[in-house]
Amino acid sequence: MSFLKHLWGDLEVQISILTLAICYSSHYIASETKIDFIYLPKMTEIFSYTACRQLSQMFLSIIFFHSSEYILALAVHGKSNVNLKSLLISPSYLAAMFFSLLEYLIEIVLFLGMKEYWWISNLGLVMVIVGEIIRKAAIITAGYSFTHLIRTNREENHRLITHGIYRFIRHPAYCGFFIWSVGTQIMLCNPISMIGFAIVVWRFFAQRIPYEEYFLRQFFGSSYDEYAQGVPSGVPFVK
Repeated sequence: MSFLKHLWGDLEVQISILTLAICYSSHYIASETKIDFIYLPKMTEIFSYTACRQLSQMFLSIIFFHSSEYILALAVHGKSNVNLKSLLISPSYLAAMFFSLLEYLIEIVLFLGMKEYWWISNLGLVMVIVGEIIRKAAIITAGYSFTHLIRTNREENHRLITHGIYRFIRHPAYCGFFIWSVGTQIMLCNPISMIGFAIVVWRFFAQRIPYEEYFLRQFFGSSYDEYAQGVPSGVPFVK
């Protein structure tokens, strides 16, 4: 009997310990769940507003830019002279946009606060709009003289355009794209992609402009030299 009493006593102690453990665990889980329920809606609200606004602005900017380029090319040059290259989408361009999206998703998960500097994001949006206006004004003003590929042979209808926006910027289409591309990354508050886009796009135009102007000088001679001396290129640090 003493053995059974001793065994029962030990069993009561074990049951008491187990009951206390279960109660403590249940209280801890409930507390943690309560915290999560309080925290997650806030995260969802912030994430949905911040990400949906910025990403939707980004995607709409990209869609409008490329579709309008193609439509204007069709209007100016006709369907027979336009192909999908007029959409200006290349593998390197897609890779750059993919990297910028990847950077955005990583940073909004790990550093949400850095995406909520709305004055920076809105500045980027303004740059996107301004860049679009400058570039499209350049295409419309130049008309048939504007092409996405550099002309190495002068055609009959190719004229030197010096009026409209070309009075102030020698290469407004390049200027507009530079502002637009960097603006997309400022709009997303992407510091790495912003610097990367600025360097890559600037380097591209710094090499392209002298090459293009070599042929323009051949086509228009002293007229182009005189024009180029008085009008800036529109791309920073490129004469």
